[in-house]
Amino acid sequence: MFTNALKTVDFCTLEVPCAYLNDKRARMQYKYIKGASPTLSASLTHRGWRRFGEYYSRPQCNGCNECLSLRIDAKNYQFSRNAKRTIKRNSRTQVYMRPPSVTPEHLELYERYHRAQEAQKGWKHYNLSMQSYYELYVAGHGNFGKEILYFVDGKLAAVDLVDILEDGLSSIYCFYDPELSHLSLGRYSLYQQIFYCQSAKLRWIYIGYYVPGCPSLSYKAHYKPYEILQNNPDLTTLPHWE
Repeated sequence: MFTNALKTVDFCTLEVPCAYLNDKRARMQYKYIKGASPTLSASLTHRGWRRFGEYYSRPQCNGCNECLSLRIDAKNYQFSRNAKRTIKRNSRTQVYMRPPSVTPEHLELYERYHRAQEAQKGWKHYNLSMQSYYELYVAGHGNFGKEILYFVDGKLAAVDLVDILEDGLSSIYCFYDPELSHLSLGRYSLYQQIFYCQSAKLRWIYIGYYVPGCPSLSYKAHYKPYEILQNNPDLTTLPHWE
């Protein structure tokens, strides 16, 4: 699957304190891939890798398998009453999909979102430059990476980054205006992903890691039906989801 024309570097980090579970140590396995094709990117996603820019990563922790790759069955998803109320509250929210970009508005919104998460949940804050944002969320998108922009009263209110796969979407990252909490833009963006998959006849939303003991990630199990990746396959082994 790798060709001579494809620049790849494999490496693994040293152990560090886990960002999700206080009593655990974490180590990440990485692939730096310059010019990944849609097929290769999808194959990695199906096997539990997450793309950020030109880097693909997945946990490789000693004695711990708490990070579970989860995919939502968008085809069979049924919207609850609460979901329908959230959708109705956003009836005036404007939604656009386009290739990823970075603007001062992106950075300002990103900063306000993370400052709010730092205050509310104790997230570690990092200053992100325009170059860093580009490397993390814009680079490596090829013709499959997209950003879904949400505007409220003409102002950028949320940015949702996704990859379009042959069988669904990979949900990469979403950030939104903390002053618009009444709109539940995080949930609304996921509902929009489900709508997209249903209209395009794509079944799955690969939503990243579900960690039962981490409040910031345990919410993902609320979106049923879903499947969990059961093995840790390489590119020569078929992934097993159930």
